[in-house]
Amino acid sequence: MGGGGSSTRRVTFEADENENITVVKGVRLSDSVIDRMKEPSSPGGRPQSQHRSASGAVNDEELKKRIAEELALERARRDSEAQKRRLFGKILEQERISSNEHLTRAILRERAATEEERQKAQRFAKQLEEKDRELKKHDAYYKEQLARLEERSAQFYKVTTEQYQKAADEVSARFK
Repeated sequence: MGGGGSSTRRVTFEADENENITVVKGVRLSDSVIDRMKEPSSPGGRPQSQHRSASGAVNDEELKKRIAEELALERARRDSEAQKRRLFGKILEQERISSNEHLTRAILRERAATEEERQKAQRFAKQLEEKDRELKKHDAYYKEQLARLEERSAQFYKVTTEQYQKAADEVSARFK
């Protein structure tokens, strides 16, 4: 409805034989706007036909004034809506930025926690490997000690058996 922006338009009016507005050139108006323009401007409610002078200039001026007022109201309404849209857009943008910042902080916290867990796992893995090496050293040491003890035990058994056999042979030789 109304004017299409900030450009100025030339508006012309024509009246029919009953002195009613039939054509408004240059502007497309809704039925409700046309009905409001046809309403009398004074509170007395004079009919439209009494309002016209012989030349029709007064009514045309009044009609032009009403159209200008309607166009101004329409332009103000559009400007208000545009301002609301801009404000709403700014609010949405601020919310989006805030949400993105919150999400970014959460992602960074999660990455830091993940990195900390990874480092902790690496430390535990190194400790486990160190423990494993230590256990292998102990295992090798104990196997070596066990082999020595078994060898000493075998030698002791051999010596003891030889001494027993020798003592038994001596006792047997004495009593024969």
